Amino acid sequence: MAKRAIKRRAKPSGSAPAGEFCARAREALKRGAPDSITDKALQQVLTAAVKLYAAKVERRGHGVAPFTPGAVTATETVVTACGMIRAADLNMFDVAIWFHRPQGIE
Repeated sequence: MAKRAIKRRAKPSGSAPAGEFCARAREALKRGAPDSITDKALQQVLTAAVKLYAAKVERRGHGVAPFTPGAVTATETVVTACGMIRAADLNMFDVAIWFHRPQGIE
């Protein structure tokens, strides 16, 4: 009986789709065309990233950086944070309580 060669598929690293999205986003911003990324795609990526970031912070503490220093501006940070605060139906009082909560308290 002849041996058949079995092709094994490489396991996805998980970074390829993220890298592809990031490259598309950088290109869209470079062209001045942020609407070339659909709102739905952006919401899906943000939802997954926020959930993963929150889980890591809950597990490992506040030392988990959401992005590398200098990767986003203060304006980009605040615009995004305000959008998420509104979407979660929070107010600044709620945020102040969470901002100063000790690690491990939900």
